[in-house]
Amino acid sequence: MVARHFGPADSRPRQAVILAGGRGTRLRFLTDSCPKPMIAFHGRPFLEYLIEMLREQGFERVLLLLGYLPDVITDYFGNGREFGVDIDYAITDAENDTGRRLKLAAGRIESRFLLMYCDNYWPMRIDPMMHAYSDRGAQAQVVVYRNRDGYTRDNIRVDAAGFVEIYDKRRSAPGLTGVDIGFLIAERAILDLLPENENVSFEATVYPQLVEGRQFSAFETDHRYYSVSTPERLPETDRFLARHPSILLDRDGVLNCKAPTGEYVRSWDEWSWLPGARDALRNLNEAGYQVIVITNQAGVARGAMTEDALEAIHTRMKEEAEKAGGRIDTVYYCPHDCRKPAPGMLLQAQREFRLDLSRVAFIGDDTRDGEAAARAGCPFYRVDGETSLLDIVQRLENVVSPIGGQA
Repeated sequence: MVARHFGPADSRPRQAVILAGGRGTRLRFLTDSCPKPMIAFHGRPFLEYLIEMLREQGFERVLLLLGYLPDVITDYFGNGREFGVDIDYAITDAENDTGRRLKLAAGRIESRFLLMYCDNYWPMRIDPMMHAYSDRGAQAQVVVYRNRDGYTRDNIRVDAAGFVEIYDKRRSAPGLTGVDIGFLIAERAILDLLPENENVSFEATVYPQLVEGRQFSAFETDHRYYSVSTPERLPETDRFLARHPSILLDRDGVLNCKAPTGEYVRSWDEWSWLPGARDALRNLNEAGYQVIVITNQAGVARGAMTEDALEAIHTRMKEEAEKAGGRIDTVYYCPHDCRKPAPGMLLQAQREFRLDLSRVAFIGDDTRDGEAAARAGCPFYRVDGETSLLDIVQRLENVVSPIGGQA
């Protein structure tokens, strides 16, 4: 196994390499005349969303490894300048497997690069990925979806130290607990593990060697990814890429006055709206935002109130918001282990509303809210004695873009 040598200041990659040459046989009804990454969602090809994300994350160069119907892609993207990046192409036979494509393009791949697949979208945040990569010092780091919701079939197991200990492309080994979704940060030296003149799978050939040498770390995530890999995935991906404007709000201290420390709002008689909160909800509704409330309610677990009493409060809260012209789409609460600062409720909202949490703000009032937002990958904005929810919402065009992303 080749030892890893750090670059200057352990620098992050600026080049993304995207495998985009396959025939997409599982989508043949769409791909007979259109390569898989060019399937359109809301007027744009799937690949354009990937390139947009790369640009937003500071990538400057993209190398597309093409095979099947390459002209459809090259004609659309050209040199990439219209999309804010430099795009180059390595075109080989459509029958080449991933390892062969990478081996043939090795001379054009930079010393540290990001490898992606053209059919997976996950809201990448390169800075925390690089921190984890640098801390573990492996030759390569792959993003692993923990798959706790059984979204797909597992093919990987990660140990307690964050290193991959089993990779099974056939998905048959016992004890698998996640799935690799690409977004691989790697040193170019790992391409030396590929044979010179064989048409092989990159993953099946290189990953086991990295595992054996303990040179393969994982960046684990619970944020769902979306794809164009199968017909069944397309409706979910369409809803996700619609990017309906959405916002996440804490309750106590953001919408209503907090009870004193150690006490709880136990009934509607104890509820008091904060100044401007209903106006903020009205403004959000008029701007077309989904409003999702995320609130800890430890009082239920501690016996200070019942779940029925809590539901009655939330029913009145929604009714009064609507009377003021606002709308609260749903409320997530947890009296138990998934309470903030754990990100569980934010991730539940992500799955059920198909949110891109990197583009959805969470507005709270204390450090637990901020920690939950950071762990979920949300932009966070804080209500305090000087800044109300209405103040933040009135600046919303400076906080959240029209598609729900941080401006």
